[in-house]
Amino acid sequence: MRRILFVCSQNKFRSPTAEEVFASWPDIETDSAGTAHDAATPLSAEQIEWADIVFVMEQHHKNKVSARFRQQLRGKRLVVLGVPDDYEYRHPDLITLLKAAVPPFLR
Repeated sequence: MRRILFVCSQNKFRSPTAEEVFASWPDIETDSAGTAHDAATPLSAEQIEWADIVFVMEQHHKNKVSARFRQQLRGKRLVVLGVPDDYEYRHPDLITLLKAAVPPFLR
C-alpha cells in the first residue's frame, strides 16, 4: 500500500480533489492538507511522516513544506505538480490535469 499526500494552500479545492480522485486507485491511500494556518486541514508533521510521496500543487508549497518539515521529509519524495490555483473543487479540467500529472510518479 502506498500512502500519498496532496498539499495546496487552503485544502479546499485542489488537494481535496486529488485526494478524492486517487482514493479509489488500487493499493493507494490518500490524504490532503493545506500549508496555510487557516486551511480546512492544516498540514501536520504526522501527515508528512505517514506519507510515502508528498505531492504539492505549486513551487511555493514545496518551499513552505521543505522549510517547515525538513526533518520529517528525510527519505520522502516531494513532487511539484505545477497545478495553478485556477480551479474549483472537482472541476473536470482539474481532474484531467491531476490524472495526467500524478500517475507517472506512482509507477
